[in-house]
Amino acid sequence: MSLIEDITSCRLCAERFAATATHHAPRPVVWFRPSARILIAGQAPGARVHESGRPFTDPSGDRLRAWLGLDEAVFYDRDRIAIVPMGFCFPGYDAKGSDIPPPALCRDTWHDRVMEELGELELILPVGLHAIRYHTGHKGALTEAVQNWRAHAPRLYPLPHPSWRNTAWLRKNPWFEAELLPELRARIRDLL
Repeated sequence: MSLIEDITSCRLCAERFAATATHHAPRPVVWFRPSARILIAGQAPGARVHESGRPFTDPSGDRLRAWLGLDEAVFYDRDRIAIVPMGFCFPGYDAKGSDIPPPALCRDTWHDRVMEELGELELILPVGLHAIRYHTGHKGALTEAVQNWRAHAPRLYPLPHPSWRNTAWLRKNPWFEAELLPELRARIRDLL
């Protein structure tokens, strides 16, 4: 079996997900091919992505595509862009309806193997603090990590999660859209 087939058939977190408020079964969303040169490293699929089986099929995906200046056809071209979250399955909601963080078991089991299969990537976009910490080793807060983007460019650009929950963060940090995004879009255009 291939690595993609191994991940797709993974059920390591079945009991964990059954115990959440959503009581759901694992459904790994796997979206990469070794030919990809750009990596979008997200957190974990949300409930809508769990249903669709396609990453970022929600308002967060709309915002992310706008940030990157990509239409759906290019964004979902697995030969060019890999989408590899820290957790391949929707982790579920807790009793209060809040998102549960991606289980470290998924990252520990699969992520290094996926990164090895992807090989030399030309651009890595860690989206959200879990992905930023894995790909940069950053231990501090999100704002500090994203503000320090120039230290990683042009190969890596740390991004906040494009969720509506981060709208206030975007308002407080106008430099993100004014400085980081134009450079990132130019880098993507060069690569594609």
